[in-house]
Amino acid sequence: MGTEKVGSCRKFLESSKPYFAMISLQFGYAGMNVITKLSLNQGMSHYVLVVYRHAFAAASIAPFAFIFERKGQPKITFKVFMQLFILALLGPVIDQNFYYAGLKLTSPTFSCAMSNMLPAMTFVMAVICRMEKIDMKKVRCQAKVVGTLVTVAGAMLMTLYKGPIMELVWAKHHTETHHNNTNSSSSSTINNGSSERDWFLGCTFLIIATLAWASLFVLQAKAIETYKNHQLSLTTIICFIGTLQATAVTFVMEHNPSVWRIGWDMNLLAAAYAGIVTSSISYYVQGLVIKKKGPVFATAFSPLMMIIVAIMGSFILAEQIYLGGVVGSILIVIGLYSVLWGKHKEQIETKIMGHHDDNDMQHLPVTKANNNGAQNFGNGDSKNDATLVDHHHCTQENFGHQKEEVNNKNNKENHYSSVVIAMTNQEAN
Repeated sequence: MGTEKVGSCRKFLESSKPYFAMISLQFGYAGMNVITKLSLNQGMSHYVLVVYRHAFAAASIAPFAFIFERKGQPKITFKVFMQLFILALLGPVIDQNFYYAGLKLTSPTFSCAMSNMLPAMTFVMAVICRMEKIDMKKVRCQAKVVGTLVTVAGAMLMTLYKGPIMELVWAKHHTETHHNNTNSSSSSTINNGSSERDWFLGCTFLIIATLAWASLFVLQAKAIETYKNHQLSLTTIICFIGTLQATAVTFVMEHNPSVWRIGWDMNLLAAAYAGIVTSSISYYVQGLVIKKKGPVFATAFSPLMMIIVAIMGSFILAEQIYLGGVVGSILIVIGLYSVLWGKHKEQIETKIMGHHDDNDMQHLPVTKANNNGAQNFGNGDSKNDATLVDHHHCTQENFGHQKEEVNNKNNKENHYSSVVIAMTNQEAN
């Protein structure tokens, strides 16, 4: 009896690990947003913050890449280098600079809500790049399209309408203090986007950051083909190149050498925390969770970060939350789960079709031609085959090419969604 209890307890703890891991990550992401906001409010340049963040990230990931992936490194040709260069430009430079600029002009809660647009925006980019096909007769496609539209509507509402301030019970004292004290009120207004123009500009920056990160996920599919077994190395190289690019941008945008000065203060904590925790530890932990539970499971926790940030922000930053932000956030979360539901159904269909494909392949001979003269692949690897090839109407040579095209096509179609779902919270925040 005692052995059974121990076994059931151990089984419960084992099954609970992914949940504890994802909840812990959301607290980590929330802390990053609040600490970064404090650092930006104290005058740190977001250009410099991006440089230091990715320098810390590259330095913390590089040793693991060297230890585990030093063998069989892909050759960096000019084409591969240009892919890495563009990825670094989209991620560390464009996305992070616009995200931090938007965070400085709005609030951590608002920025987290906007980051939940990422799966929907990536879906749009994938459709534009013909990596995703829309069949409106299928419910899963309808869910993704409707979810994207609802997400965009929520983002537009948050951008164009602020509405009255929502008074939170635990933050009521802070709100009253800010209204009664002129200096505190002025400081709070500056910290949260003093004017409507700043607020609108901040919203625009956050949308641009989300689009840049969505573009990165779509383009990253090609780089993953090269670094399929060296993803730590890929992350290290992107962070390193991004650090160099961000340094060049900072020299152009910041002409005062004093902006580079950093001490044992909030600025150092913000850069180190974002680089080590958000870009390194979370990369490893999320990878383990996704391997065990899948990418949809990982992204389903992202709205929790927004709630945690709202509570932390109200206590630490005396952040004011507006009605437009609350309603818009609800719409974005609804749209997010609609898109994720569509992707979940798509993954189930892919697995089922892949299983049928395996069975069909195993029942056909390896060398003997079928009735129409087609030769099959026997027990070949059909793990990524989500679309069945009509082998009754193609020759052996055409069948081989067709199967290869199907594999490549499905790798591209499925990769972008897995990556974006896996890292929605990681770099976009």
